[in-house]
Amino acid sequence: MYKEKTIPVYIKEIYQETNDVKRFILASVEGKLLPRFNSGAHIATYLKREDGFIIRQYSLTSNPDKTDQYQIAVRLSNASKGGSLFWHEQIKVGDELHISYPKNDFPLSFKAKHHVFYAAGIGITPFLSMIQELSDKGSSFELHYASKSKEVCAFYDYLRKHFSNQSHFYFSKQHNRVSTSSLEKHPIGTHIYFCGPVSFIQEFTEAALGIGYPKSSIHLEHFVPVQPMNVEPFQVITKNGEVIQVAKEQTLLEALLHNNVEAPYSCRMGRCGTCEIPVLKGEIDHCDSFLTEDQKNAQRSILTCVSRAKSGKLVIGI
Repeated sequence: MYKEKTIPVYIKEIYQETNDVKRFILASVEGKLLPRFNSGAHIATYLKREDGFIIRQYSLTSNPDKTDQYQIAVRLSNASKGGSLFWHEQIKVGDELHISYPKNDFPLSFKAKHHVFYAAGIGITPFLSMIQELSDKGSSFELHYASKSKEVCAFYDYLRKHFSNQSHFYFSKQHNRVSTSSLEKHPIGTHIYFCGPVSFIQEFTEAALGIGYPKSSIHLEHFVPVQPMNVEPFQVITKNGEVIQVAKEQTLLEALLHNNVEAPYSCRMGRCGTCEIPVLKGEIDHCDSFLTEDQKNAQRSILTCVSRAKSGKLVIGI
């Protein structure tokens, strides 16, 4: 049923953080402690529907040391394909589901002398566990959090109550926007972390590199992969000669799994590299944040969860 080992959990509590953000408390169906995780980790959630499963990844927002329950936050997206809409409209207290074991593609750097987090919108979620861990350890950090207004700023009251000295808020409706110039004010030894919309991450990453931050001191978390310029159906041919059609609304990974091809995967966001497979022929439209530019230019492998064909056909090595 599941392509990875999962944990049965149930919805213990639900909280309405803002009009479009809900916080869900998950606890073990078996009454056990859940696995410990490192701050910045996420889980995959499996929501069963009549036509199959909705699989979505969410950051764990709770304290890594308290594993009697997990917490996640889900923002209702206007462009939802069923995931956030299902969470907001269908999920209720007592419902059971399966989740993956925690995975971490966005860990804290313990080489940092000072940690600075830049969040926009729901990009706050991975930072909640990080600042709890750093606070417990007495480590140096600060948070810069951009939102449209205080009313839609998820976890605003919590952050003001527990981390008021380290938190800086920017509300665009009040003409108070976070600026990349703040990057110039951090001391040597600072590591910076960005999470939010793609445009926000790109702007701040480019500014940080321009100022002179080493790449090893810049950490990114994308909630959505880069979107292809032109989403069109295409065809793949496996090493056994099987021809698989990839529909416009499908990912290559989904098409492979639907056709019972044993394709590896984990994050489904183009960031961990688990789903990378060789490409023997064809032009690839890379949309991942895992491969280097040289690897992308070589056109020899593809991350099936996000990337597609630029040409109408790919010949793959599985």
